[in-house]
Amino acid sequence: MTDLVVNPRFDFAAPLPQIADLGRVHFIGIGGSGMSGIAHLYAAAGRPVSGCDGAESDTLATLARAGVDVCVGHSPAHLDTCDTLVVSSAVPEANPELAAARARGVRILHRAQALSIGMGARTRVAVAGANGKTTTSAMVATILIGTGRDPGYAIGSPLVTTGASSGPGRGPEFVVEADESDGSFLAYGPDVAVVTNVQPDHLDFYGDLAHVEAAYAAFAASIRPGGLLVVDADDPGGARLAASVGESGHRVVTYGEGPAAVVRLTGLVFDGTTSRAVLTAQNREIPIRVTAPGRHNLHNAAAALTAAWFGLGVDPEAAARALADFAGTRRRFEIRGAVAGVTVIDDYAHNAPKVAALIAGARAVAGTGAIRVVFQPHLFSRTRDFAPAFAAGLAGADQVVLLPVYAAREAPMPGVTSHLIADALAGLGRRATMASGPQDAVAALVADANPGDLVLTVGAGDVTRLAPLVLDALARRC
Repeated sequence: MTDLVVNPRFDFAAPLPQIADLGRVHFIGIGGSGMSGIAHLYAAAGRPVSGCDGAESDTLATLARAGVDVCVGHSPAHLDTCDTLVVSSAVPEANPELAAARARGVRILHRAQALSIGMGARTRVAVAGANGKTTTSAMVATILIGTGRDPGYAIGSPLVTTGASSGPGRGPEFVVEADESDGSFLAYGPDVAVVTNVQPDHLDFYGDLAHVEAAYAAFAASIRPGGLLVVDADDPGGARLAASVGESGHRVVTYGEGPAAVVRLTGLVFDGTTSRAVLTAQNREIPIRVTAPGRHNLHNAAAALTAAWFGLGVDPEAAARALADFAGTRRRFEIRGAVAGVTVIDDYAHNAPKVAALIAGARAVAGTGAIRVVFQPHLFSRTRDFAPAFAAGLAGADQVVLLPVYAAREAPMPGVTSHLIADALAGLGRRATMASGPQDAVAALVADANPGDLVLTVGAGDVTRLAPLVLDALARRC
């Protein structure tokens, strides 16, 4: 097997303490969706919790109301009463609090390790994959909530129904979205592991697909004895993973549309924002319906129902009824509003397969209307590695507006700009409009928008702030 890429900053295989032994816990970047969710869980468990972030936000205000001691800015003084520091891979070693903690010998945990501790002895469902893990983990939580199981959960985006990305729950299960980007999904030791797909992404960390696949194999190997792997048999990387894990003797249940799947998806129907299909397994046929467009969301639903059915013993008909109430998560085909018949939708899609699936799903919703997309590439390395694939996905839109690359954790790379995607689109006979900033992008999108059109704001950066600007511009135009 290809050597595993190991995170040089964190040992995700290290034994972890109990939550009662952590003392006062301080979170750097507590305003982030992942960090804030874990902080809420710790506060609900009675731990003394503090945290800091770079700016004021509604999230900080919500944490403060929950009894968390929050502040803006970073200072080593925040560690004076801290016993354990929680960070993410996005926090650089030069951060003054992290540097001080290392110098003082304060216990430092990655957020995945902190979450693993917070789950305690509950049955763990961990959902991983290059695409679909947020929606799938949200669907698993929705099934468990809808069937009275009251799970704990920690997901990368708030559920529309609860308005929260995490909840402590009182039931025996805990559902977690397991992030592969930095290898931290190896911290959880799940009882039920779901892998939606194994595809090349985060090559800034892994280098190539072989090392990505090695990481997923290690994730599968971290399943607890007697546990279950649920994986999409239609995904080539997933099929290879299922075969290798099956040979090792672990329990594997596959799902998909192909004949190799144990749980078969048939009769797929797409009607606007509603998608329907039939799941067939064990001589049972289970009709499913989700308010989410696109083939990918039916695969997500199949993954969630398979995990609940085969991994947690939930009756599949009851699970399907609960799935019908799934209302989505924030920034996953989230309808932000409509003006004069033009609907504005915000989506977090930031790798090429996500973008392609988003455009395909939007086409079923738009019908004869135009799909107008503003896309903000996320990371220079991802833009460099996948510009042609992004162009292929975006080519299905009627209008494409490109914002500058959102750098996130990376420094600029010579010659790597959004023009790489524009050039690839030109090679496909499609034109992209280059926008220097938000106002340019909004003006370009609104100029020709007509009733029945969809405007999509797409990306993992700050492109989400354009949705209300587009709605305001449409209203002014009217």
